Amino acid sequence: MGEIELIATTTFGLEAVVKRELQNLGYKDLKVENGKITFKASEKDIPIVNLWLRSADRVLLKMGEFEALSFEELFEKTKALPWHEWIPEDGEFPVEGKSVKSKLFSISDCQAIVKKAVVEKLKEKYKREWFEETGAKYTIEVSILKDIATLTIDTSGAGLHKRGYRLHGVEAPLKETLAAALVQLSYWNEDRLLLDPFCGSGTIPIEAAMIGKNIAPGLNRNFASEDWPRIKKVYWQDARREAWDLMKRDLKLDIIGLDIDKKAIEVARENAAYIDLDQEIQFIATDFRDFKFDNDYGVIICNPPYGERIGEKEEVKSLYKDMGRIFNRLDTYSIYVLTSNEDFERLYGKEADKKRKLYNGRIRVDYYQYYGPRPPK
Repeated sequence: MGEIELIATTTFGLEAVVKRELQNLGYKDLKVENGKITFKASEKDIPIVNLWLRSADRVLLKMGEFEALSFEELFEKTKALPWHEWIPEDGEFPVEGKSVKSKLFSISDCQAIVKKAVVEKLKEKYKREWFEETGAKYTIEVSILKDIATLTIDTSGAGLHKRGYRLHGVEAPLKETLAAALVQLSYWNEDRLLLDPFCGSGTIPIEAAMIGKNIAPGLNRNFASEDWPRIKKVYWQDARREAWDLMKRDLKLDIIGLDIDKKAIEVARENAAYIDLDQEIQFIATDFRDFKFDNDYGVIICNPPYGERIGEKEEVKSLYKDMGRIFNRLDTYSIYVLTSNEDFERLYGKEADKKRKLYNGRIRVDYYQYYGPRPPK
């Protein structure tokens, strides 16, 4: 079983979070670039990282990287790569592409050339002229940045944010991968109260519960590479069995999700119940202004409305002022707020201890972090 290179892709701003996740899984010599972390691995690791990465978007198998200044160069260097070692005779291999600041800027042409090069390579191996592509899926991506082409095969299939528990969403949902990152960027641990006063369909509380109980986020879904003949079924079985064994089943958590929308709370409860976390999280349909904050040393993590739409701006200004009025009295709490509203600190009435630039989908946001004291031991 030879060494391979994998790439964990990530939303801009979450590279350090994914790097730490990989280090905690035991991977070393990580190369961090904008939106991706490259690392050495083996075939056995493909199931492990797909099952365990919480904040990465997907896991790609790196096939090769080279300079490509012409279509001929792209064709020849792509054809030279060992596609036949991964893609079987019946494999389905669509090609996706992107190009940034490169001479080869036509994405459709790059995709067509890579597809043709892979076909030519497989013709040599399988001694046939036509491929029906009825088998397992191997989505190839050609990514060209400043004339350097990186060719990969997607091992994940659907993005890693698709955990399988979100049966129904609500308006403006937070991606599961970003929600997990918000929790990991906070001072919360399983011994402390975690409260989300605008929980919507429950993504932040559910991701926190999965972190607290050490539940592998990919345990309830399938991945494209599960169907690849080269990756032995026993690797997937072993990785899943180990994930089940590492779960902290008996651990009791104190997690609360609030939302003024009763329908959202019903959806949140259903989502949590789907992965047996409904007993770990208390979902309450109420306005946070009416909630009694009784605990000491709690952690609030939230993604309140941003006021992006016309007509919402005044409502959101009032909301942020009320958040400041109530939360600033909680002097033993650590408070984390994600919003795109650039006036947040002024409206909230307090400057953050730290501010981190992130992206919620295509929306540029800041993660405002207010640190409370550490709980006494």
